[in-house]
Amino acid sequence: MCSTENSAELQRTSSDSALILELKTRRPPSLEGRAGCETWSVDFSPDGAWFAWSMGHGMVWVVAWPLDSEDSQNSDIDRGDKSFSCGHPVWGLAFGPRPPRSAAASRPAGSPPKGNNSLLLATGLENGVIKIWNVLSGEAVFDLHGHEGVVRDLVFPQNGTLTLISSSRDKTLRIWDLSHKGKKVQVLSGHKDWISCCSVSSDCSMIASVGRFDRMVCLWSLRSYTFMRNLSGGIQKSLYLLSSCDFSPDGALLATAAFRGSSWWINLWDPYTAEKLATLVDYFEDYGQNQISALQFSPNGLHLAIVTDDRALRIWEPGKRGMVMQTKADRDSNGLCCKYHPQGGVVATGTRDGHVRFWSTPRTVPTLRHLCRSILRDSVSTHQMEPLPLPKRILEYLTYRNIPDHLKACYSSDEEEWEG
Repeated sequence: MCSTENSAELQRTSSDSALILELKTRRPPSLEGRAGCETWSVDFSPDGAWFAWSMGHGMVWVVAWPLDSEDSQNSDIDRGDKSFSCGHPVWGLAFGPRPPRSAAASRPAGSPPKGNNSLLLATGLENGVIKIWNVLSGEAVFDLHGHEGVVRDLVFPQNGTLTLISSSRDKTLRIWDLSHKGKKVQVLSGHKDWISCCSVSSDCSMIASVGRFDRMVCLWSLRSYTFMRNLSGGIQKSLYLLSSCDFSPDGALLATAAFRGSSWWINLWDPYTAEKLATLVDYFEDYGQNQISALQFSPNGLHLAIVTDDRALRIWEPGKRGMVMQTKADRDSNGLCCKYHPQGGVVATGTRDGHVRFWSTPRTVPTLRHLCRSILRDSVSTHQMEPLPLPKRILEYLTYRNIPDHLKACYSSDEEEWEG
């Protein structure tokens, strides 16, 4: 059981059967509900052995996962809970590459990491600084300076290198080489306003970023550090906001989330051709804003986790009518972020009040054809697929063009028809 006596408490009781447990932050009553309490970001380490969440007021808590695992007690590595005081509100965080099991548990503060011999945690702060921590020793390693606004999102590519991509409200993305303590930096400029989110394709060739107010979905080359294209063709001509994006595990799909007033929608794109393949749209029954805050593909690529104002969590299978799973309607869920466990089966969601909830998700066995598509598309682009002498139906499946182009999250007899 996690030992968070003075900082958080563990709760397992809930009226929603999908809720496994909840971590609640303990803070003085004078701070409850005030700005700075939010959990803007959560993350699991690549091996699934650690969980981190920004618990508000500049604090980050890292706990061994599972929280009550006996393995965490019988380990050569210090598996105790760790807290990091960052000094400023934390808006983004990400675990670095997976370290070997024989990694040393300590390293002198300030020394650069060499290879994969330490588990790093990057935290993006409100003042534009990115602090790098050694989770195993609990010490700060170094700071990255350059951003001039809130560091909203952080991501490490899946190739195991010490490369860190950051996106900021200063309208830029930065690519840092942590093996050189971040002194080698590439700056990507092109957005006209705040960048809400960024994601890296599985083959580490592309970066996707979405601008909250400029409504730009940009694709960048991670190999040449250049702008590739802007995806356009959204369903709304009036003002709307973009909030999140994520590549599918095979890199063949890019999902983007947007909202306006009482509706939200998800677009699925082919990042190679810039073609919009499908749109999932939802109308909120009550008057008011229904923001979609975050989305993420499941590790096997079958599902999308979705966090919105009216429900804590929804799980959608792209191309299917309705939801595979959704929590009870709750306008007070206040969800801000979500993250799948690397092995699937569990999604963590962070809330506006600084708490974290862990939800059980459907464990679907992938079909053989889905596995074949995932393996093939991980290394073959759409442009390489199209010339192949394949039957039309097989080619449509392999390029995800078999997904219906217009879908609704829910259906009701009095609901107006959505117009593209």
